[in-house]
Amino acid sequence: MEWVRGRTIGHGSFASVSLAKPTNQNSDLPQLMAVKTCAASHSASLMNERMILEQLKDCPDIISCFGDSMTVENGERLYNVALEYASGGALSEKVKNRLSENEIRRYTSSILKGLLFIHQSGFVHCDIKLQNVLLVCAAGKESVKIADFGLAKKMNVAGDGDSKYEIRGTPMYMAPETVVRGEQEAASDIWALGCLVTEMITGKSVWNCSDVGALFMKIGIGAEIPEIPGKLSSDGKDFLGKCFLKDPRKRWTAEMLLNHPFIINSVAVAEETETKTEDQISPRDPFGFPDWESEKSCSIAPEVGFPAILPATRLGQLMTDEKPNWSVMNSWVKVR
Repeated sequence: MEWVRGRTIGHGSFASVSLAKPTNQNSDLPQLMAVKTCAASHSASLMNERMILEQLKDCPDIISCFGDSMTVENGERLYNVALEYASGGALSEKVKNRLSENEIRRYTSSILKGLLFIHQSGFVHCDIKLQNVLLVCAAGKESVKIADFGLAKKMNVAGDGDSKYEIRGTPMYMAPETVVRGEQEAASDIWALGCLVTEMITGKSVWNCSDVGALFMKIGIGAEIPEIPGKLSSDGKDFLGKCFLKDPRKRWTAEMLLNHPFIINSVAVAEETETKTEDQISPRDPFGFPDWESEKSCSIAPEVGFPAILPATRLGQLMTDEKPNWSVMNSWVKVR
């Protein structure tokens, strides 16, 4: 895989992301990619991400991976992973503009489909948040995809406690069982999803707490859960309630949530809207009236009570004898 690096579009703790173009125009690679790069000496997390993405490559709701490579640039050995370029950026940027509830439902549906695939494949993402969901624009349609699997891990097998007490991810999105017992399984991703959906609605973090110690006390101790927005529909409130169950054994799974009315109703609305769009008649003349195609079409018997009007007659009704007065100087606008 040969490519040329473009401008830097993002930074992380150990890696940077650059635009890139393949040098071979006849390759199967897209014309524009995002290449994630880190020093070869710190490549363990990025290598883990590439291996997981390879196993999740059949899901359209997860960012695609096109392979990896080693390069030497400015005397430094670098490890690179080529990824699908998301021209719309992170969902965290989109949320800065107010989203409609139907948009939130649609985005949540896609994220849930991605999470279901991740969990069924035996993985936990461990860092679901707005910044790790990307907007992809293709063929005039916008979709969201889960990205950044640097902290993802295999699900624990029953009796295997090797990964316990290893806390991964962003504190603000952590589930109670992660904070208290170090457990981070599929249910933990669902708690994080609830935080993400709440942020899409309110535009702010679910916990009003800047100190990590105090934050962990809020999450792990007592019965307090993130506040469910009052302006949300009853379906939305119930949906978040299923995400914010303190007991991970009672928390709904991605599969169950995909069948929740909050998601099901959004799919029905989207399908209805798409059908209406396809059924609309596209105008074939500048005036937008299908019956103006030709005089022949106007000679057909009109509906009762509406006399037939020829196109020439209609155009004549639009004409006027008034002429513009070009001498009025204050009506002119200076342009360059």
